[in-house]
Parts: sequence; C-alpha cells; structure tokens
Amino acid sequence: MDRFDVVVIGAGGAGMMCAAEAGKRGRSVLVIDHVAKPGEKIRISGGGRCNFTNLNAAPANYISQNPSFAISALRRYTQADFIALVERYGIAYHEKTLGQLFCDGSSKQIVDLLLNEMRQANVELRLSTSVQSVERMSEGFLLSLSQGAVQCSSLVVATGGKSIPKMGATGFGYDLAQQFGLKLVETRPALVPLTLEPTMLERLAPLAGVAVEAVATCGKTRFAEALLFTHRGLSGPSILQISSYWREGGEIELSLLPGVNLFEELRTARAQNGRQALQTALSVFLPKRLAQLIAETEKGPANLADYADKRLRAIEEAVNRWRFKPAGSEGYRTAEVTLGGVDTRELDSRTMETKAVPGLYFIGEVVDVTGWLGGYNFQWAWSSGWCAGQAV
Repeated sequence: MDRFDVVVIGAGGAGMMCAAEAGKRGRSVLVIDHVAKPGEKIRISGGGRCNFTNLNAAPANYISQNPSFAISALRRYTQADFIALVERYGIAYHEKTLGQLFCDGSSKQIVDLLLNEMRQANVELRLSTSVQSVERMSEGFLLSLSQGAVQCSSLVVATGGKSIPKMGATGFGYDLAQQFGLKLVETRPALVPLTLEPTMLERLAPLAGVAVEAVATCGKTRFAEALLFTHRGLSGPSILQISSYWREGGEIELSLLPGVNLFEELRTARAQNGRQALQTALSVFLPKRLAQLIAETEKGPANLADYADKRLRAIEEAVNRWRFKPAGSEGYRTAEVTLGGVDTRELDSRTMETKAVPGLYFIGEVVDVTGWLGGYNFQWAWSSGWCAGQAV
C-alpha cells in the first residue's frame, strides 16, 4: 500500500497550489481527482483567458457567516504574491475593469504553471481516480480509491462546490465534512443568472441579447456593472454579483440609466422637440429595443409634448427604480461558484486545519468563503491552498 505524507483530494486551483507548496517543503504528496483533466474550472474561466486574481482582493470582497475568517489567508498570500508567480513564468496578462487580471493568452497557461510547480516539487498526480471511502486511523487516514488504497498523515479536501456539474462538480467534500462531524453552512448557487416569472419573461422576450450598464441593488448591497437580458431572465456582471445576496421571495431594484436624471432629460427633449415620439427621446439614452419596449408599455400619446410631468416621472421611476422579484436562478448548472460550505468555525484560519480532526484540512470553494465576481474566488483558492501547504 502506498503511503504519503499528504493526500490532496481535488486537482483544482486550491488543491494544486496546496500540493505544490507542501512538496516544496519536502513532503511526499499525492493529488487525486475523479475527472480526466486537472484545473478544468481554470481552463474555462474568463472566456478561456482566466481571470486569475483581482488587484483589489480584500476580505470585504468575500461572503461568509464569519467575514473575518478570510483575513489571515488573504494577508499571508496576497494577489501580489500570485502575480509575482505569474510573472516568473513569463505569462503576459492585462487588467480589464475593476482590477480584474486576465491572461493575454490562454487560461491553460495558469493550469500549466500549477502543474509545473507540482512537478518541480515531486508531487504525484492521479486523475480519473475516485475516492470510495475515507477512514481515520491512529496515525492519519486510509483512503480506498478506485485504483487501490493509500495512507497519509494529512488529508486536504479541495473538492470545490456543486457549481457547474458538467465539469465534474459534486457535493463529495460536504459529505466528507459531515462524515467527520463538521458543521456546514447551507449551500446555494452563487454568481448565477436570475430567472423571471413567465408573464414578465414573455414581456421582456424582445430584449434578449440587449445589454446596458446598470446598478443592481438588494438590501444595502449594490453593484454597478453591465446587465444582460436573456431568453431566461437576467444575467451580466451586475446580476451575477447581486445573485449572491438575493434570497427567494426577495426584491431586487435595478437602475438602467444610473447617473442620468431621466425626468429632466425628457422634459428638456419635450421642450426642444415636442413632436418626437417617446421612443425616440428614450433612444438617445437606451438601446433601441429597450426604448421601444418602454414606450409600448407606457401606451402614452404619440407626441412627447402631450406627456405631463407626472407621466415623465413615472417613466423615470420605471427605468431607474425598477423593482421586481426574480422567480429563481438558473441553479448550479450555470452558477460560477457555490455559496456556503464547511463552517469556518470548524477551521483554523491560519492553516485551514479542522479543529476537531487533526491532520484534516479543507480549502477553496468547499469552505464557507465566497468571493465576488472578478478573480476573487481564484485568489481565495491560491491563498487558502498556500496556507494549508505551509502546514500539512
């Protein structure tokens, strides 16, 4: 039977980072994954260019029942540290918006970087290998695998969440946590498109494919980014961001023309050219299809001159304070990450080791730490993986 100092379950970003760091410390390390290729979420991320971190990554950009938990890991291994690693490999990158860093070339460069780091650290990688059972022993853990059994002193769970099951995502990490008596925070899809009830969806159907810069607000949280109308409902960065804060039955408010006093603009247009149609006046500020839909919904006079101030204010309200209740979300199928997971109160924030089971670690998305859209979740993978790699 093979024996290793460390076994890492999961060949994603967090798992490979942890394995490489442990290997550099002279530990014998095995990484196993049930899928055929490592780092598949990295490969498909950022439209194939991998939004590998964010210049602004800080604890405030993460959602958790214990917001202070991520502070230690994010400070010990920062975005600057990962950027330095990327630069050491000569990978060209660029900043897009809001501090998001993307590869100039393929996201496969990040996967190759991590694989090379593991090779240099003599880490063994076994793919297409599933874990059938895990048992705690007097000195570590016994894992029954689809290709035999292995023993280890330290076991790191880096299995990710439930999002994007077609990439191999499962709830295995949560099951393992419960097997060892750890508490879980309820999981749900996050960074996910929202769906609309049938009547509203039918009314907005002509807008599928239309995008606008918008502000999405839920409670006290707001995001100012692009919004996209789809044939299922609403998507785009502002919607994905706010979806992590929305709960079923809750209301979302949208401003489709943030920073524009539409009432005053329409009054000016009415004074300057009262014979124009409302749709024409709205088209100055909004995409034509959206302007047309608003005008058709309003069912007002033919000429702007015949609109009273009260009606213009109502149009302003509809455009910049549009309140609605989503029917739901598209679920884990399209969610970029999973909200919730292993309760951080069960873990040491410096090492990611479980307090109740020495030698057992949980890192990355499987933990109740979820970042905003824009490279924050990858940074959590690097930071939490690095920290565990220094401790196993």
